[in-house]
Amino acid sequence: MGEAENKQVAEELWRLLEKQDWDAAGALLHDEFVQEWPQSKERIRGRENCMAINRNYPGFPSQSMGRVLAAGDLVTSEVVLDYGGQTYHGISIFEFRDGKIVRETDYFARPFDAPEWRAQWVERMP
Repeated sequence: MGEAENKQVAEELWRLLEKQDWDAAGALLHDEFVQEWPQSKERIRGRENCMAINRNYPGFPSQSMGRVLAAGDLVTSEVVLDYGGQTYHGISIFEFRDGKIVRETDYFARPFDAPEWRAQWVERMP
């Protein structure tokens, strides 16, 4: 599969997670799937463990997908996660093998107000 197909798979994964269609989302993951959350130092091995975490996540967030960029077997996506009014910005890095996601690394950050000292050099985003 090429990068266009890989990009479509990553976009479909976010759509399925938003719908909480765990079985369909799990079907997009490779048999050797590994997910890593460097901020909490957790590694999740296997699609079953990944989907079990999602199924049991208290207050599963709603999601707004941003940019999705693909290059070969690597896809990155931006997402805004809303946990009942608390938002986090996320970046997911997906690695593909055989048309499925074999590795996912996720980073999460809370929004914060920009300091005034650098206001003269930046443009405020909506």
